[in-house]
Amino acid sequence: MRAAYAEQAVFFDALFTLEGIEEVGAMWQMLCQAAGPDFRVVCTRAEADEHRGQAEWEAFYTFSQTGRKVHNRIQANFEFENGKIKFHEDTFRFWRWATQAFGPLGWLLGGTSFFKNKVREKVNARLEKFIQQNQEK
Repeated sequence: MRAAYAEQAVFFDALFTLEGIEEVGAMWQMLCQAAGPDFRVVCTRAEADEHRGQAEWEAFYTFSQTGRKVHNRIQANFEFENGKIKFHEDTFRFWRWATQAFGPLGWLLGGTSFFKNKVREKVNARLEKFIQQNQEK
């Protein structure tokens, strides 16, 4: 995934706002490693020209924190520069994802900004730690 992004790429979704290939690449590496052996991605629609692109994709995996199965449907928008992704925004229904990932807790609180912000804080702290650990290697 890292090779697809420009040096100054920006990635944005419900949980991450990342700038630069180091952060974006580390996020994909961390997520793929955490997803486990059942991780699967299916692209259901993609279209692009030299400057912009859109895709719909689905991710299937076991959420590592709870052991619960997740099927997330994502809409992606891209902007390209010199054949690389310079902007990538993924949108998905956070409440639906939270319900699958956290079960009853996600169903109850997944629609609140409080819960979303707590999850955002945790995953961003995990990404920071992941980046630090991998820089030391």
